[in-house]
Amino acid sequence: MGLPADFAPTAGDEDGPALAARAKAAGAFVGIAHPQWSGLTIEDGRALAAVADAVEIYNFTCDVECARPDGACLLDQLLNEGHRLNAYAADDAHFRWPDSGGGWVMVKAEANEPEALLAAMKAGAFYSSQGPAIHEIGIGGDTVEIACSPVSTIALVGRGTRAETAYGRQLTRARLPLGKFSGDWFRIVVIDAAGRRAWSNPIWPG
Repeated sequence: MGLPADFAPTAGDEDGPALAARAKAAGAFVGIAHPQWSGLTIEDGRALAAVADAVEIYNFTCDVECARPDGACLLDQLLNEGHRLNAYAADDAHFRWPDSGGGWVMVKAEANEPEALLAAMKAGAFYSSQGPAIHEIGIGGDTVEIACSPVSTIALVGRGTRAETAYGRQLTRARLPLGKFSGDWFRIVVIDAAGRRAWSNPIWPG
């Protein structure tokens, strides 16, 4: 996203990492798209991680077409290796199937204009969703408090099996401990009663 109009076409001998680096240098937001659908390996992710801004954590068209929508595994492996990447969702609508409107990002930008949206995306001022809203994330001491639209699960997920989870009916707020994530990263995932999810970007507590 955010390529200038005069961005040169891909050269004949230009591979994916080189193209990604050139796009980044031109000011674009660079995402590693639909890792599961593409069958990307950790080596593929490593080749792109130095220039990418984010990994696509969910792709609605890939879900509709072949139930391969996920990017969380690749994202988490790269986070474990120290890469600071965000997570975005998209519908990637091709309109061969009912595949529009099933995934998007919610961006906190100064204005609903391309340059402001691009700047906010590059700064990580967004979260991704299939429907639920994340209203607030606040870290205080050794806990994090999450406010959201009504959901059934509010979870912190981190390295390996590290997790803290609140379950209930119509949950709109939870306070969860951060002890398991000390010195490491975590992400927030909320899931509503229909199974739709929203994902925060990774957070590194102080």
